[in-house]
Amino acid sequence: MEPIRVVVHGASGKMGQEVVKALCGEPEIQVVGAVEQEVSDEFYLPLPDGCETIPFSSNLDYILTSCQPDVLVDFTIAQATIPAVRLATKHGVNLVIGTTGLTADELSEIDQLSKAHRVGAVVAPNFALGAVLMVHLAKVAARYLDYAEIIELHHHLKADAPSGTARATAKAMAAARGKPFSRPPERNKTSPSRGEQVEGITIHSVRLPGLLAHQAVILGGPGQTLSIRHDTISRECFMPGVILAIKEVVNRQGLVYGLDTLLGL
Repeated sequence: MEPIRVVVHGASGKMGQEVVKALCGEPEIQVVGAVEQEVSDEFYLPLPDGCETIPFSSNLDYILTSCQPDVLVDFTIAQATIPAVRLATKHGVNLVIGTTGLTADELSEIDQLSKAHRVGAVVAPNFALGAVLMVHLAKVAARYLDYAEIIELHHHLKADAPSGTARATAKAMAAARGKPFSRPPERNKTSPSRGEQVEGITIHSVRLPGLLAHQAVILGGPGQTLSIRHDTISRECFMPGVILAIKEVVNRQGLVYGLDTLLGL
C-alpha cells in the first residue's frame, strides 16, 4: 500500500515543525513538501534524522503541482488558510486544518469547496485526544448542572481569544443541554472583567509567557462544583490526532468538524 503523500502548510511554525517531525516517523505517511508564507535563502526546514530532504517554498501552487500530495495539513492563520483551501481543493487535495479563528462562513465555504471537488476536509479546534475527551465529558455534565464557566489559558502569542477550543466547548455544552444555562445576578452589567459570553457560558481568556494550552470547564450546582481540566504539556500531544485525521480524510468527502466525529464520540 502506497503511503499517504502530505504537504505541510505553515511548516516553519512551532506546530508545523512538530507535524513534520511526527509525520517523518510515520510509515504510512510520506511528507513530500512544505510551505511557509515567507521563505528566505538563509532559512532551512529542520528535519529529524532519517527524513529525506523535501521541497520547501512559499509558492503553494508550485508545491501542490510538483509534489502531488494526497493531503494538505494546515497550521497557519485564518487569513492564509482560506486561500490555501481554495487552491488545494482545485488540485483535488484533501485537507486537515488545525488553524483556529475560522468563521462560520469560512467553514461553510470549506464544506462547499470540498464537496464540489470531491475531497475530504477535517477541521478541528483541537487535535489533542485528551482535549476532545474533556469536551465530551463537559457535554455530559452540562445536562445535569445548571451553571458553567470556562477558563482557557494560552501562550502570549496566541492570536485569537477566546480560543477555538473554548468556543467549541461552550457550543457543544449548550447543544447537549438543550436549554439555557442559569446565570448569577449581574450587579454591574458593563463590567469587562466577566469575560466573553458564548452560548450563555462566560469564557475567561488568559495569555501569558510560560503557558502552552490549558482549559478548565467549571460547572456548579447547589452545594457542589465539578471541574474538568486538560493541560497541554507539549505540542507532541496533538500528533496522534493529526495522524488519525490524515488517515481518515482520504476516505471522506465534505467537511468533518471536530476530532470527536472521527473518534465516534
